[in-house]
Amino acid sequence: MEERISLIKGDITTMQVDAIVNAANSSLLGGGGVDGAIHKAAGPGLAEICRLLGGCETGEAKVTPGLHLPAKYIIHTVGPVWKGGDKGEAELLANCYRSSLNQAKQHDCKTVAIPNIGTGIYRFPKKLAAEIAIIETKKFLESNNLPLTVTFVCFSDENFNIYRDLLDS
Repeated sequence: MEERISLIKGDITTMQVDAIVNAANSSLLGGGGVDGAIHKAAGPGLAEICRLLGGCETGEAKVTPGLHLPAKYIIHTVGPVWKGGDKGEAELLANCYRSSLNQAKQHDCKTVAIPNIGTGIYRFPKKLAAEIAIIETKKFLESNNLPLTVTFVCFSDENFNIYRDLLDS
């Protein structure tokens, strides 16, 4: 399993993979953080394509072309806003990973890059979010041939160190 999961610190918009996952908001029309960076790098056509998708529910995922990105596809998923942990946030975040990886599989993606979902403006606790990301990704890969590899892409040192420690243990 370890050979199918990797970790880097970097900018997800530069990843040369079949698909990148976007930590989107429910409108899919762009925002801050990863979402804003992906929309900017993909170009203005992304917002036009996303407008036609009619938004996305929390925990679900929708796919668009990568446009000006090196990635062929963008898998947009909407993480939950953290409200203390007793409103189903963990299960909704787990659904983000399952939905995103299912979309990657359906689009025959061999390589996928995933950012930290929900840990920015949505305030999901970073360590818990990383634990869910790793558990759900491992479970998915154990029972599916695609994607062949998943790379967790962390922008900050803090998130990178959390993922590294969890993956090493």
